[in-house]
Amino acid sequence: MLKIIYAGTPEFAVPALQALLQSEHQLLAVYTQPDRPAGRGRKLQASPVKACALEYDLPVYQPENFRSAQDLDVLLGLKADLMIVAAYGLLLPPTVLAAPRLGCINIHASLLPRWRGASPIQQAILAGDRHSGVTLMKIEQGLDSGAMIASCSIEIDQGWSAGDLHDALAPLGAGLLMEALDDIETALQNARAQDETQVTYAPRLVKQQAEVDWEKPLQQLLREVRAFNPWPVSYSFIEGQNLRLWRAQAGRHETAGEPGEVVLHDKTGVYVRCGDGVLQVTELQFAGRNRYDAAQALNARNLTASRLGKV
Repeated sequence: MLKIIYAGTPEFAVPALQALLQSEHQLLAVYTQPDRPAGRGRKLQASPVKACALEYDLPVYQPENFRSAQDLDVLLGLKADLMIVAAYGLLLPPTVLAAPRLGCINIHASLLPRWRGASPIQQAILAGDRHSGVTLMKIEQGLDSGAMIASCSIEIDQGWSAGDLHDALAPLGAGLLMEALDDIETALQNARAQDETQVTYAPRLVKQQAEVDWEKPLQQLLREVRAFNPWPVSYSFIEGQNLRLWRAQAGRHETAGEPGEVVLHDKTGVYVRCGDGVLQVTELQFAGRNRYDAAQALNARNLTASRLGKV
């Protein structure tokens, strides 16, 4: 039985925490990001990992960082065998990495060394990767550069959004972790160094990346719509108002038109001319409204002959 500290923040980190709760191992404490304002009311909201931990009456710690001597003393006082990290959101200083007897390991949502960094799921879709997966790795000072303990691959369905791929990878990571914990000391000793010649990086996404450039090729726009769902969501403008594009596919209509021009809107989609084809938007959201499928949007407003984009 291992004495474990778990550190994670978003929904991706919940399945592994739940798996640990059902195991023979002792969870000493959970670390997660401080509560952040969310929603229209901007009220403080607990992370999914915190909500799960509190449900099981686990001690929860939420330091802004580990610069405080008090925060370090608390961590050291836990006398953990191992710290497991999954999308925690903080870079851990050397004092933290050295605190547990066996060090710290991370569940990373890519097939390292491809897509080190904050947005591996989205970048895999943007790049048109055929496969993704999860890697269990030692944590060292470099960004996701530690030796690999284990990995597991899956094929990316070409209809999946980033949310869909996330939902496939999260339980995969939990299973990979539990297998490794059966003999973690041996697994750590046999960990393999990453091939530095194959490294790619996945920088943190910003909302501005999701604005649609209608001059881009169809296949690139399709990948962007998938990659930016559920955040930050691809968007354009209609008459100065924000229009979010949640789901889309390749349109069969090859009608001539200018990039951004809606060549047809019927119950099957909003067909928008782009760089080399037509994007068929099947789910969209007008400013201040709920998400609509194309038929519902047609009832609200026929977009045929509209022009999308900034005027």
